[in-house]
Amino acid sequence: MSAAEAIGGWFRLLGSELRLVLGRRRNQAGLLVLAAIPVLIAVTLRLSGTREAHGPDFFSSITSNGFFVALSALSVELTLFLPLAVAVLAGDAIAGEASQGTLRYLLTVPVSRARLLAVKYTSLVIGALGGVFVVALAGVVAGGLAFGLGPMTTLSGTQLGMGPAVLRLLVAVLYISAGLAALAAIGLFISTLTEQPIVAMVATTAVATLMWIMDAIPQLDFLHPWLLVHNWTAFGDLFRDPVFGDQMVTGLWLALGYTVVFLGAAYASFLRRDITS
Repeated sequence: MSAAEAIGGWFRLLGSELRLVLGRRRNQAGLLVLAAIPVLIAVTLRLSGTREAHGPDFFSSITSNGFFVALSALSVELTLFLPLAVAVLAGDAIAGEASQGTLRYLLTVPVSRARLLAVKYTSLVIGALGGVFVVALAGVVAGGLAFGLGPMTTLSGTQLGMGPAVLRLLVAVLYISAGLAALAAIGLFISTLTEQPIVAMVATTAVATLMWIMDAIPQLDFLHPWLLVHNWTAFGDLFRDPVFGDQMVTGLWLALGYTVVFLGAAYASFLRRDITS
């Protein structure tokens, strides 16, 4: 098989996997839930008529510019809803196929286990990126309708045009997606250990939740720099002037480390697995 044929076959398999993921009603419902959160935030604050909000920086700025609805929604969903969405996708990746009895047929196409795992992980990364993008887009639309859009005041008090603000939001989406991609690698590894997708989903969600809890305990500050979620909220530094990028760079390196380790573990586990279902 030539390189072109191999690449073409890989993309066909990826396209088939993405159609399967997007075609599941559960995943479609999950996207609606993700999009509903920023809408709920915008509607609630609009109806409340609050002009002097209290709380996180993004929330306190919502009524001055609807753009902050997207940022607030991302900060809220990052602790539970987005990790849960990734956990659902990861649980279905391998364990779901095994549970339905379709995994062994995938491996007899023929498709190598390494190739199948690469396609599954790529689809998870695309799913994570899609989920984050939906939250950001819904936030911008809902915020714009509720409070209007325009030049935004950064968290440092300077003015930022809509063009640069949108660009920074896109960078924030990519940064958050990178962190979720590392969580997806953890979920994929867990998915290779069981034939019950619900077990993989719960375990992956529990890992993310436990990390958030540990990150909030001051007595565990020595462990904080090694927790995957520790730098996830650093995307807020994009909306300061000047931009503080140190935490984001650290977060990206940490995400890369988690991804490499757990993808390697998933590959080793999947190679040893006896596919009988």
